[in-house]
Amino acid sequence: MKMKLFAAAVAALAAGGAYAQSSVTLYGVADVGLEYNSNSGANGDNLFRMSSGNQSGSRWGLRGVEDLGGGLKGVFVLESGFDLDNGTSAQGGRLFGRQAYVGLQSQFGSLLLGRQQTSFYDFGLLYDPMAISSRYGILAQDAAFASRADNTVKYIGTFGGLTASAFYSFNNNGQEAAGAFRRGQEYGALLSYAAGPLSIGAAYDETHGTTVGTPAVDASGQRIRRATVGANYAFGPAKVYAGYRWAKAADGAVLPGVSPLVANSTSNLYWLGLGYQLTPAFSLSGAAYYQDFRKTDADPWQFVITADYALSKRTDVYTSLSYALNDNGSTLGVNGFNSQVAGSVQPGKDQFGAVIGLRHKF
Repeated sequence: MKMKLFAAAVAALAAGGAYAQSSVTLYGVADVGLEYNSNSGANGDNLFRMSSGNQSGSRWGLRGVEDLGGGLKGVFVLESGFDLDNGTSAQGGRLFGRQAYVGLQSQFGSLLLGRQQTSFYDFGLLYDPMAISSRYGILAQDAAFASRADNTVKYIGTFGGLTASAFYSFNNNGQEAAGAFRRGQEYGALLSYAAGPLSIGAAYDETHGTTVGTPAVDASGQRIRRATVGANYAFGPAKVYAGYRWAKAADGAVLPGVSPLVANSTSNLYWLGLGYQLTPAFSLSGAAYYQDFRKTDADPWQFVITADYALSKRTDVYTSLSYALNDNGSTLGVNGFNSQVAGSVQPGKDQFGAVIGLRHKF
């Protein structure tokens, strides 16, 4: 009797395994290069360094899916960022700082729980001419285009050429507290539509402040709202890009990059770009970004051009050049505003940056 029961259990497990097909994929990117920046630091010196994650953030990850039957699947992603030049974890030392979520997927879309990319990040991957390159691009103007949110519920649905997503973060900074519902709160949405060579999209994001300073000051009433629209159009080997982003700080919040640091400011960011596939292995891309901070003349430009040559399907070499043009005290460097990055420029000074690197995808 015991042997019969054991055989029945084995058969049931085998049948269950055949029914619930599952797979786990290991993947990653290793990207590192040598970089030069002019006019860096307080003395305006030249900066030479090795830099990790220039075109793509260096990472490794696990992606899993299980077929639960009836068109329903269980999914998860654990993705860890790291600095290839020194081997340390990125995203503030988090183990899975890029993404860490689990969810369910069906024909009606995906419902995901955990640390995830915001709607602005998803939008930037589609409509930034530099494809959210870690160095030299739209992230220098507004890091929200590569933002992630903790404690997030996210929905993503694709219906023909239409993709819709929305997310809500209960708290994006680990400061959950009873009675502080708005502290660190973030939410947003994305709509994009692709038909033939044309793709258009729009996204919204709103963040609320946290507890800061000593003694602690509750800034949960402060908020920053962002809205953006963009489009790209492909013809032959070329693709053109255009976009606009509006940002507004409210209730005492301060926009990153505004100079002088005044509260409740507004900014308008515009960009144009072009990508061109010269050969199957060699591509060029370029972009111009301009940010207009309202009620101030400190409005910076940034120009970027990148050349990429594929040595194989997985390995490529690249070089990227950028020039940040500051005016009337603006503090934009090729990698971000003065207060955001090392090797930054002094107010009103321009900066040139160049990087050459190697990237391998696995």
